[in-house]
Amino acid sequence: MRQLLDRFFSATGYLAGLFMVGTLLSVLASILGRLHPVFDLPGADAYAGYCMAISAFLALAPTLRRGEHIRVTLILSALSGRWKKGMEVWALTFASALSCLFAFYSCRLSWQSRMFNDISTGSDATPLWIPQIGMAVGTVILAIAFVDELVLELRGQRVTLSSDEPLRNE
Repeated sequence: MRQLLDRFFSATGYLAGLFMVGTLLSVLASILGRLHPVFDLPGADAYAGYCMAISAFLALAPTLRRGEHIRVTLILSALSGRWKKGMEVWALTFASALSCLFAFYSCRLSWQSRMFNDISTGSDATPLWIPQIGMAVGTVILAIAFVDELVLELRGQRVTLSSDEPLRNE
């Protein structure tokens, strides 16, 4: 089961990368449309935005699994033993509950957009439930990742990735 979940989270990371390529292609199509009016793709800017948002949401779970989300460890670094484990369990429980709510309401938003035939206001008139599916799928996968992290922490099998580097950005 562990290997299946790890492969699943990796696959969503690769899928997020594909949507980033989709963002690039949409921006290039928009630029080409401005340079050559014959090659006009209505809504290319909107499609770039949809691809970027889907990419961001699909990348949430793989980023969590790699330990790349921003964490404020000031309190955790001062704790040890049972207190530290208790704080980790509390934080992961809270994050799991919050991500499950986020997933529920993201799915609900997508479903309501489908039921009300909500469309974008741009010239492309895209049904909004189509790009919202990416958000819903990404939040559901994030909720699965948080629950998985909580279960691993409760079992004592969670590996926390820590770096000697003060910051991971340059």
